Amino acid sequence: MLNRIIMASKHFKFIILGSGQAAPPLAQALTAAHGKGSTLIIEKAYIGGTCVNYGCTPTKTMIASGRVAYLAGRGGDYGIATAVSAQGTAGGHGFVDMEKVRQRKRDIVASFRGGNEGRLERAGVVVKYGIGRFAGPKTIVLKASDAPGEQEYTADKIFINTGCRPSEPNIPVEGVDPERILDSTSIMELSEVPRKLIVVGAGYVGLEFGQLFRRLGADVTVVGRSTQVLAREDQDIAEELRKILVEDGMEIELGVDTVRLESIDEGDMKLKLVYKPLSGGPEKSVLGSHILWSAGRLPNTDMLNVTKAGIQLDSKGFVKYDEYLQTTAENVYVLGDAKGGPAFTHISYDDFRILKNNLIGSASSKLSTKDRMVPYTVYTDPQLGHIGLHEHEAKKLYPGRNIKVAKMPMTWVARALETDETRGMMKAVVDGDTEEILGYTCLGIEGGEMMSMVQIAMMGGLKYSQLRDGTFAHPTLAESLNNLWGSLE
Repeated sequence: MLNRIIMASKHFKFIILGSGQAAPPLAQALTAAHGKGSTLIIEKAYIGGTCVNYGCTPTKTMIASGRVAYLAGRGGDYGIATAVSAQGTAGGHGFVDMEKVRQRKRDIVASFRGGNEGRLERAGVVVKYGIGRFAGPKTIVLKASDAPGEQEYTADKIFINTGCRPSEPNIPVEGVDPERILDSTSIMELSEVPRKLIVVGAGYVGLEFGQLFRRLGADVTVVGRSTQVLAREDQDIAEELRKILVEDGMEIELGVDTVRLESIDEGDMKLKLVYKPLSGGPEKSVLGSHILWSAGRLPNTDMLNVTKAGIQLDSKGFVKYDEYLQTTAENVYVLGDAKGGPAFTHISYDDFRILKNNLIGSASSKLSTKDRMVPYTVYTDPQLGHIGLHEHEAKKLYPGRNIKVAKMPMTWVARALETDETRGMMKAVVDGDTEEILGYTCLGIEGGEMMSMVQIAMMGGLKYSQLRDGTFAHPTLAESLNNLWGSLE
């Protein structure tokens, strides 16, 4: 006998599981086309998913505080002598109010979250909080957060937008206080700057948080399995970023495998991470007050009971899908991170645009995920913005093409010199015969904005020579696109 109560079933035209970046606009569009009350969103915690609540919005808000601390410490470089600048560029416990940094982050998240909730309510979207799972091909059972028993819902079409969560340490943890083991969510709730932060993972999340807390005053050591930071980047770009982070005072250990985490009691140091080089050799260790585990994310598909609906997952638990975001089950679609990479908010939003067009738009112009552009920005300082192919990808993908590469240090950019933000480099990959721009990376001040300019050029089919010969306002960062191609080889 089942130890639960199933209420009477209710039918909706559409059900969306999870409310990540794609779900609210999709729900509003579907509701506008089919009437108020036609669409149900089931959300476990907060509207907006990772981006608004745990990812882009809060992290970039806190990174802004870190940059202010960094600039305050550099006042002397600009001829502005302050008590803060005397403490150096890394920030410090003496002038960082971590509780205020945290509260500013909370206030902005609450504002974004409330905006999403208000728009859904005004649009007539039905929202219920709890955990939903499949009970059949078109049937969802909800265990509500605020009510006993379970409610059954059916729908003509169902959308999976449940996203991912941080992975947990996969090594033995021996007696360490759980509150000192942080993930990308809990680290943003600290009320004090850690004395010494160990970061496991040299990817986007690890480097952004590592640099942030270094600037707020923590000593930081990053431990990564790859032989370079940001494993997908070209080696020269990755090495340039590593040098910048070391210049900021971070310690970086690469090409190592974590072994175990031990509890210690040596003043402020309360834990020890033991690791070993992948190339061989004896074990090493680093002491810390806290550790951030940022070595991957897991899809939230393990709670969906997808086999009941005939939905297949890959070996890592991500939902299998075709180029139109259709899963292996009829009338069930997947959006956002639950389908695997690229795990970016703007890709999730593009998933929404694809489904909006295909379900309620023009049937004659069906959109797909095939060959879509995947821009991204890593919010280290300086930023790393990238669009298109990396050099190593272009040469592997097109062995017969005349691949040429242009590189230019940010020290050659007038605007960067004027603002004393000369760290980093630009890099472009082109076809030397057709002059097609294949890829572009900017590791430099406002690297994401510079990347977006080149992306627009690529979208318009412009040749690199048109950027080389274009007239840009002086002095702007954009005018560097005149000079970049002078180093083409």
